[in-house]
Amino acid sequence: MKALVQCDFDGTVTVEDASFFLLDAFAQGDWRRLLRKYKEHKISVREFSTRAFAMIKADRPTVLAALKGEVKVRAGLHELVHYCLEKGFRLVIVSNGLEFYIRAMLKDLGLGNVEVYAAQASFHPKGMKVQYVGPDGKSLDDGFKEAYTQSFLKLGYSVVYVGNGDSDVAPAKYAHHIFATGDLLAYCRENNLRCKPFETFNDVVSGLKSM
Repeated sequence: MKALVQCDFDGTVTVEDASFFLLDAFAQGDWRRLLRKYKEHKISVREFSTRAFAMIKADRPTVLAALKGEVKVRAGLHELVHYCLEKGFRLVIVSNGLEFYIRAMLKDLGLGNVEVYAAQASFHPKGMKVQYVGPDGKSLDDGFKEAYTQSFLKLGYSVVYVGNGDSDVAPAKYAHHIFATGDLLAYCRENNLRCKPFETFNDVVSGLKSM
């Protein structure tokens, strides 16, 4: 069976959450109130992102310039990319974050060819507009990550999931193998969901070699 590594971005590829950094830097309003509602499952990821990023009125170059060099990337990312290329594994980043900054950060790392699926964002003087588009081309309110996981499974892939957060729980449950850190690791341990813990992507590469 062909293998696919589905990896989250914020808090997984990065140590800190890049979207939260941008919202702290530029949002004109109480975006953390919306975050609390999202974490309590009172609003969808689309509603959170739509309302929170609408508070950012800065343009794209300004936002990217502020982000540059400020968010640390987890060690071993290049090693994971190279290992997947060597073994013929399809590596895909699927994130509830915004595609424009994910691609910019990867390009700065010399990894601009990595496959990315994330929220689409456009910049406007009255605030950013955000949309989640699923693998079928339709707009999604919630379940973005798991929609892609399910689409990969339908294509016949053995899915290896790599993630850190609460939003990674649902897609990880569909995967054949899970590498977890942070809240995802805590969930897996509390609910007897089999996984391998990781701190760096070198741990993930070692785990892939032993599979």
